[in-house]
This record gives sequence, C-alpha cells and structure tokens, in this order.
Amino acid sequence: MSARTEEEIAELDDSDKADFLEAEGVSESGLDKLIKASYHLLGLATFFTAGGPETRAWTFKKGMKAPQVAGIIHSDFERGFIRAETMSFADLDKYGSVQAVKEAGRYRSEGKEYEVQDGDIIEFRFNV
Repeated sequence: MSARTEEEIAELDDSDKADFLEAEGVSESGLDKLIKASYHLLGLATFFTAGGPETRAWTFKKGMKAPQVAGIIHSDFERGFIRAETMSFADLDKYGSVQAVKEAGRYRSEGKEYEVQDGDIIEFRFNV
C-alpha cells in the first residue's frame, strides 16, 4: 500500500475517487481494506445511533449483548436497559425510510439477550 497514493485518493471527491479506483481495477482503497481487515482481526463491528440531527457510529466487540453495547454509550443505558429498538442499515438502505422499514416488518424490539449485529441501527430504551 502506497501512503502517497492513499493520500491522493483521500483528497479526491467521491466521483473522481470512484473513477480512479475503477481505472486501477479495484473496488476500494488500500486504506479501506486495511480498516476492514483490522476490524475483522480484532473482532470488532459497528452499530449506529440516530436521533434528531445527529447520527453516530460506535465500535463494539462482536458477540456483545444489547445491554453491554448500550453501556458503550453511557453506563446508565446499560444499568437501566429495557430494550433495543433495532433495524439494520441494509434494510434502511433498501426501504428508504424508517417508516418503510416498519411497514415491511423489519423493525424489531430486542431484549437483553439480543446479540448486536454489525450495521444495526439502535435506539435504546432505558430507565434509571
């Protein structure tokens, strides 16, 4: 992996980046491949929270249950965990809106034993 090439790729806008990668015959940059390989090696995954104007990605260890993952955000979330209102990013991308995900029956309410999946979008319900 060339640091100079990766720097040049990072400075390109999305359209130019896609054109460059296509011309090189690859689907993603070396940096993206390194990040994915590192996450895999370390057993890490990502979940998302979204509310109001802010969406945030959080890193967790694969195999963690919903209350433990809630604790990554704040210890009160873990202590007072009730449930996790959940949908996958893939479903949101496919259906286009939270309402459409719900109408398709893909929005779930998960309990304390739910093992959080990579790409989950979660709203935690808790009471402290």
